[in-house]
Formats: sequence, structure tokens, C-alpha cells
Amino acid sequence: MPSSSPASQPPAPSAPIAIEQQIARIFEWRRGFNAMHLIDVGLQLGLWQAWRDWPDAEPAAVAARLGLHPPHVETWCTTAYAFGLLDGEEKREPDGGEAHDRAGDATHDAATPEAAAAADACTVRRRYRLAPHIDVVLASPGHARHLGGYVRLGTAFATEDHRACVESMRSGATAPFQGRSAEFADVVADATFGLQVLAAHKLLPALEGLKPRLDAGGRIVELGCGTGRHLLQLARAFAHAQLVGVDIDPTGLRAARDAVEHAGLGARVRLVEGDIADAVTPGSADAVVMIEVLHEIAPAIRPAVVADCVRALAPGGWLLIVDETYPGTLAEARDPAFRFPVQTGFEELTWGNVLPTRAEQERLLRDAGLHGEIGRSLVGEGFTVLSARKA
Repeated sequence: MPSSSPASQPPAPSAPIAIEQQIARIFEWRRGFNAMHLIDVGLQLGLWQAWRDWPDAEPAAVAARLGLHPPHVETWCTTAYAFGLLDGEEKREPDGGEAHDRAGDATHDAATPEAAAAADACTVRRRYRLAPHIDVVLASPGHARHLGGYVRLGTAFATEDHRACVESMRSGATAPFQGRSAEFADVVADATFGLQVLAAHKLLPALEGLKPRLDAGGRIVELGCGTGRHLLQLARAFAHAQLVGVDIDPTGLRAARDAVEHAGLGARVRLVEGDIADAVTPGSADAVVMIEVLHEIAPAIRPAVVADCVRALAPGGWLLIVDETYPGTLAEARDPAFRFPVQTGFEELTWGNVLPTRAEQERLLRDAGLHGEIGRSLVGEGFTVLSARKA
């Protein structure tokens, strides 16, 4: 888990680095930019699912099935293969000769000009399949480890936010994420789905004494419920619990109401547009949950919001927060444990979001009245799990 370095400890000096190494780093980051957009193209056109369903298919055959331009699909496949997202082999069929198979190797047998000329005259047929685990990561929407939503959040929305960053840096102007399109709300829900599954099926059941209370009809309140997908997971995990979803974004709540109605959970799930203080009476919740929400609350009102969450808890109730911890020192800024939240801090700059440090997180909980042990752990690529129980 991220650990705070003493404020007086100076950051470690940068190791000597040659200009060629700095140039190589920038070229590598540029390749990462291309990788994200290549993945996004595959998501939008159904290419990942195509190779999941038709392994060892040739690009021309997939292009024909999806109505795409074959040469462009061939280039997409070559690039995906270079990135390690596709595996494959090629078969070279020289005129009047026998076919030669290549498994993951596009080189020729000999480096002589004659051999190269003969190889160039061959007919080359390539077949591709998804690289290991890509079927889950990019071709299985709805799976907890599917990252399509995370990629789309960057390619479809972060690119636009970055364009606004120059003016935002000059003026300080921000555009909150609330009230954006239904597509945006849906992509955010996709991007955080793995955390929702983790919280509902692993983190909450592990909190001491909580499951029996929920099995007896207890109440969970989710602050920042968005489109309601986590509420549906909670309903599956705790079949007898009463659920309350609270949010200030009407776009997300419209989707949540549709999802709750479609799932037939209207009798167990109540949705409220507004604050948690408006949604439940003090002392009536057995758990209050926030998933990637704390850092989206303006710093000026965070203390009041967290205090309202604690006030909503019954004695012995739990506050569970899954969020990100911003580095509090320069040493932490280069610590791999903080790599993901550092990126989030910049990506969400134009939203007006400010990620809290560890000291700020713990001060919020203490000032709200949670004086017992604060559980802290790190999950995934850099998400902080905080848990605290009301006395």
C-alpha cells in the first residue's frame, strides 16, 4: 500500500540518464498512445470479439464478415501482433515450391539478396488469434477484468479533456463530470466495473459482523451510485439487504432507475438525487460505500460529506471507500505504488477533481468521528481501499 514518506526526507536524486534514453522514453510513450487507440478501434469495430469467435482467421476473412477494408484490417493486425495483443503465424507459398510455416516469426531463412527476392515473390498468408488473456481483457464485456471501458474513457473523453487543459491551466476553469452524456456515464460505469464487483463480493463480505446484519435485512447506502451497476452487484451479493443509491448526477440516475426496474429490484433499491443527509435518517445504515467518489467531491465540502456518511451509520456500521491516494511527497510521486493516482490527478484536472493524500484521507475519517482502526490496502493498479467501523 502507498506509504507516506517523512516530509523532511528529500527525494532521491534522478539517476544519470543520457539524452538518447530520454528520447527513447518519449517514443515509448507515443507508442502507448497508439496502442490505446488501436485497442479502441478494435473495440468499436468488434475486432477483438471477432478473433475470439474465429481464432486463426485471416484478416481478409474477418474484414469480409465485418464489412471492413481488408488492407486496413491487415495493418491493424500487424500492429496488434507487434504490441503482443494478437498471436499468429504465416505461411509462405513460393511459386512452384512447397509452403513454409512460420509460427510467430516473420523473418526469412537467409539474408542473401537472392533469398530475400525469392521470399518477396511468395504469397504470404497470415492467421491470427488473441494473445493469452486478451479474450477476457478486451473481448468480454461484463467481465470484472474487461478493460474496454477504461480504454474508452481515455480515447473517447480524456482526449477532449486534454484539449481543454491549456486554457484550464491559464484560467483555472473546470468542467465537472456531472451532467455529461449518457455515453460518458455508461463508459465510467464500465471503467469501474471491476471495482464494483470486488467491493460487493469480496470487500464488504469480509468486514467483521456486516454480513449477518445485511442477511437480516440491513441497509447499504452507496454515495455516488452513478448508473446503478454496483447496486445490482450488491443486490446479488446480499439477497436480503435494503439498498439506497445516492447521486447528484441526473444523467447517471436515469440509467440507474432503468437498470433497477429492468432487474425487478424496485422493492429493494431506492434512488435519491441529492445528498446522503437527504436520503437516510441518521444511524440507519449498516454500511456506506463510495467507489471512486471521494476524490470527486470538492475539497471544501469533503469534511461535511464524510461526516454525513458517518452520521448515517448505525453503531457498529462500516464505511468502505475505494479511491486513490495522491502522493504527498516528491519521493512518493516516483514510487510505483502511486503511478496510477498520479495519472488520474492529471487526467481529471479539467474536471476540478483533487485527489487526497493519505494524511488528508485519514484526517477526514478522524474528524468525522471514526476513531478506531482504519483499514488500508492497495488493490489492482493503484486503488486504495479504506475501511473504518463506527463505535
